Amino acid sequence: MNVEGVPATAMNAAPSSATLRAVSEVDEFLADILPRLREAEIALHNGDAGPRSALWSHNDPVTLFGAEVNRTGWSELGPTFNWLATRFTACTSLEYEVVAAGASGDLAYLVVIERISATANGNPVSYALRATTIFRREEGVWRAIHRHGDRYQED
Repeated sequence: MNVEGVPATAMNAAPSSATLRAVSEVDEFLADILPRLREAEIALHNGDAGPRSALWSHNDPVTLFGAEVNRTGWSELGPTFNWLATRFTACTSLEYEVVAAGASGDLAYLVVIERISATANGNPVSYALRATTIFRREEGVWRAIHRHGDRYQED
């Protein structure tokens, strides 16, 4: 035994190929999705819903449990994203704190704290959201299929 009851051989063992594959899959997912997600959210907070709509699957089932509204099905989500975009202009800051992420096969998830500064309904605002987004890979491209977001109060 070595450190805190862990056998010395376990401490020196190389990670398994399954562990390396899982880490690599998550890293690849994050490298792909974070820039696209950030671009989409900045555009939304500048009044343009197009990139957010492009990020989302248009194939049901898709769901939104948002800080402002809840919607089900692309026929409801598309117009909702357009409505949200009309509320915002002048995004000055958007940052993500990644809390957790995972990817396996054609499903992945991302849990973040989003910190946003923009103009909403003509007034400067800064706020934080807790957001969990689930993604499905469709024809080789990660698409959002569910988002749950609510206000986050900094401690």
